[in-house]
This record gives sequence, structure tokens and C-alpha cells, in this order.
Amino acid sequence: RLLTRGQLEELTADLVERTSQICGMTLDEAGLEKSEIEDVILVGGMTRMPLVQRAVTEFFEREPSKGVHPDEVVALGASIQGAALLDDEQDMVLLDVTPHTLGIMIHGGYFEELIPQNSAVPTSRSKIFTTVREDQTAVKILVLQGESQEADKNDLLGEFVLTGLRRGAAGSVEVEVAFEINADGIVSVSATDLETGKEQSITVTASSGLTPDELNAMVEDAKDFAVSRRADEATEGVRQEAETLIADIEKLFPDVEAVVAGSDFGRDAIEKAKSVVGRTRSAMEANDMKMLEEQLEALARTHRMFRGVVGRTD
Repeated sequence: RLLTRGQLEELTADLVERTSQICGMTLDEAGLEKSEIEDVILVGGMTRMPLVQRAVTEFFEREPSKGVHPDEVVALGASIQGAALLDDEQDMVLLDVTPHTLGIMIHGGYFEELIPQNSAVPTSRSKIFTTVREDQTAVKILVLQGESQEADKNDLLGEFVLTGLRRGAAGSVEVEVAFEINADGIVSVSATDLETGKEQSITVTASSGLTPDELNAMVEDAKDFAVSRRADEATEGVRQEAETLIADIEKLFPDVEAVVAGSDFGRDAIEKAKSVVGRTRSAMEANDMKMLEEQLEALARTHRMFRGVVGRTD
């Protein structure tokens, strides 16, 4: 079957658009404006596509550099990196970084960050967590990468179980989870029972390829064997999450009120949302963690609803 250029461009348009989005994110993270970029170098054979070159020109508002061959630039970059690694007296330091945030699922189906996005490698980080149930004798560690606070919205890299924990009250048994990324980018994750020193670990080689539904089911299955932040960290984490949600909801209030204006149902929903925000603030002021956790769920539902209402008008 003959595939025309137009058909190929139609099939790959979303991928090229995603590349432009990544360029935008990279500039934001580097604190740079497009006008500060001196040259744009195309890397790899696929950048010969006219669609890619048009997208580069449109995004950066300049023609890409034609001074380096797209295929040869990969080898040139590897040569520069190799020379930099061998030269002890180099003036310039080249660092590999992690492209995504790495962490684990914790109690409630949330994603707990251990190694932030763009951390220079090699690197290692660890945190101490606790059991969440009475007489919990095992914890399941789901290793994830991504930027969402919800575990099932990120990519699963691997999983393992640490067994043989002492029976005790919820929160009484501590488990240290450690992440390590070596110079080759290989990720190793371990979980250690701090009382006995018993350890279980995994080396991550690739993403799981699970569908969103499969990952969601796995997250649900693992919730009974999850770990939680230690009490002081958990309190601060819940407060920060509540404050973030409240700030976002309050920013959305004017847009939502404009959308539902004239609707009795809409006005009722707005009043309920204001009530949820008020109760959450009261819980924070009273340092009532039980009430705050209850209100956090209502706050998250309100936030999703507001996002949905505003999203339908975009």
C-alpha cells in the first residue's frame, strides 16, 4: 500500500505536537525564553521530516540549524560525553538527569516522590514509612514514575513484597524505602524492616506496559499492603495537599460561577463547595487530622468537579 507524505504527517501529527510540548516544558524548567536560544539542532533521522522541521520553526520562531547531520549528531554527542568522562581537567561538566519523578504508592493510592524529576545521576534517596493496618506483616512496594499525585495515573516500573514484619499497631512498624540510580541509569529499589534489618529489593529495567485499567486494579489490590508516611510527615503532607487544592479551587470559583450562572443546581453546588473549603480550613486551624482527612476527600471531589466544568468550556 502506498503511503503519501500527507497521510504520514496526519498519522504522526500528535507525536510531533507532543515533542513541541516537551520543548516548552524544558524551556520552563531551565528558566529560558525562546529568544535566548542561539541554535536548534535536529537529532535523529526522523527530524528530516518536513512536518518536524516546520514544527521546530513555528515553535522556536527560527529555522533549525543545518550545520550538523541529524544522524551524525548522535555519534558526535556520544563522543563529547565520552571525552568529558575521561578528561579529569575538563572545564565543562555534563550531567545526565532523571526524565521523570520516581517514587512509590503509599496509603490512599497516592504517589510519594523519592527522586525528583531532573535529578542529576548517579543519585540515591531514602524515606522511612510505616505500616497502615493492625498486625500488618507485609508491605507491597509499587515502584512508579510520573508527575501525578495519584498512583494509578503514573507508570508502573516494578513491584515487590517485603514479608515477615512484626505484628503491631498501625504505624508502629517502620520500613525504609531506598532508591538508587547508578551512572548507567539503572534504578534499584529496596525496602528494609528497620527492626530486623530484613530487606527485599528490585532492579528496574523498563516500564511494565500495563494498561490504565490494569494499573488501577493493581493499585487497588496493593492498598491493604501499602505503607504510609510517618505521623509527622503525614500531617504536613495532608495539610500541604489541602492548601494546594483550596488555592486551586478558589482560583476556579469565578470561572465556575460564570458557567453555572442562572442555574439553581449550579448555585447549590457552589455553596456546597464553599462549605467544604470552610470546613477544611476549620480542621486545619483546629489541627484535627481525622476531620481534615475526611474533608480532603470532599475537597478532591470538588476540585475534580470544578476542573470538569471549566474544561468543558475550553
